[in-house]
Amino acid sequence: MSQVHPPHLYDLHIPVLLDATLRLLDPQKNESYLDLTAGYGGHGRAFLERTGDYSNSVFVDRDDYAIAQLGEFEQKGVRLLHADFVTAARQLIEEGKQFALILIDLGVSSPQLDQGERGFSFKQGGPLDMRMDRRQVMTAEQLVNTAKPSELVRIIRDYGEEPAGAAKRIAEAIVAARPLHTTDELAELIKQNTRGKWSKIHPATRTFQALRIAVNQELQQIEEILLLLPQLLKSGGRVGVISFHSLEDRLVKRYFADQKAAGLEAELRILTKKPLDGATYDVHNPRARSSKLRAAVKI
Repeated sequence: MSQVHPPHLYDLHIPVLLDATLRLLDPQKNESYLDLTAGYGGHGRAFLERTGDYSNSVFVDRDDYAIAQLGEFEQKGVRLLHADFVTAARQLIEEGKQFALILIDLGVSSPQLDQGERGFSFKQGGPLDMRMDRRQVMTAEQLVNTAKPSELVRIIRDYGEEPAGAAKRIAEAIVAARPLHTTDELAELIKQNTRGKWSKIHPATRTFQALRIAVNQELQQIEEILLLLPQLLKSGGRVGVISFHSLEDRLVKRYFADQKAAGLEAELRILTKKPLDGATYDVHNPRARSSKLRAAVKI
């Protein structure tokens, strides 16, 4: 399958909760901006149109497809970092960089889901890949074909939030069917081993989520980046975090709650008593339905 992508791929990815994010973080003229999950530049474009500060802003993404689409921003002075956001954050902290605005959009981008060769979605046939950074060794194919049965059960149960019985049944089916190579093979296998009827949500949805999280170490990344945020923010700087499922949002909610409970020792003041959700604040974007936006400002 060809890996050539059309120019301006960011046009295919509608930024989630864009208006709500702009209202909440309120970007001002000449404020520096750090986008730790730049994707195809949808959020970044809107922020930089308001701040105008390209030369002091940084776009980070671990996906080479995304980095390749951000050239126009680099030409205007934006610094691009091809790295996961924890690695990039540590590098920026070592350089003494701080920003007035930071955004983290934890979702998988639309182009990642829509490109079958990336292996993220059972709706698009392709290899079992799921790597956000294609430079890393571990793929979903390697994981499903080499992990111990008990490890597969844990991943599907904890990261896919499948009931323990269903997780065990799916893991056993995977082990019995090894080797598996494609998204179609895995999705069909899970479907055949699903008890009862299913309607709107494909039975492979949770397992695919679980494998993606495990392959990319997504939850570990979130835990680490949250602890680094105060060092990256200027005094009065604002940060927004957009999550898409309960595992992500739980980590963000807990971190913000810890900040609120810290009293005089808190480094951040929480701006969102309750998260802004896509079902309410981004009703016309189908992929925003499960999204939640939480924000804070550095004290």
